Amino acid sequence: MSPTNRLIIGISGSSAPQLALTMLHTLKEVESIEVHLVVSKGAEKSIEYEIGMTRKEVEAFGDIVYDPEDLGAAISSGSFKTMGMIVIPCSMRTLAAIASGYTPDLLTRTADVCLKERRKLVMVTRETPLSLIHLRNMETVTLAGATILPPVPAFYHHPQTIDDLLKQTVGKVLDQFEIDHKLFKRWEGIGTKN
Repeated sequence: MSPTNRLIIGISGSSAPQLALTMLHTLKEVESIEVHLVVSKGAEKSIEYEIGMTRKEVEAFGDIVYDPEDLGAAISSGSFKTMGMIVIPCSMRTLAAIASGYTPDLLTRTADVCLKERRKLVMVTRETPLSLIHLRNMETVTLAGATILPPVPAFYHHPQTIDDLLKQTVGKVLDQFEIDHKLFKRWEGIGTKN
């Protein structure tokens, strides 16, 4: 697989692991993308609690799966080329670690590598309301080159289900990597006929 087709997905221990599962389901359909997956220890708990799946069941959607404590993994080095990383969902704890440069586990270390190598890093931050600390951490990673993309629902595509809302967020993330998809109906202007 070409390095430009390797995409790292990091799942942190925030609410809404459904976002990660939707992303993984979508990427399974994109044959040209090799998914490198790291699931944090915290994510294991939210996955079990919120979607009733085990870590192993979620990891089955990755092409290459890493132990979250393995700081010697391929994705922990800038010499291992990738198209970048998506942290979905991204907890405020994970955001704080990346913003401070304190990266004690593989997920945060890999995000740090993306920043230092000037590769795309999209963080689907999950918290509300936001404190000043959260906002300043978002500013710090943005200045360092990351994209903050919170799962803010849109309604112009007339979603009918929660799945429609999840797909719209995932689609917005994939747009950042110029990965084609048909996850939601794009805005065409008011009064435009199909």
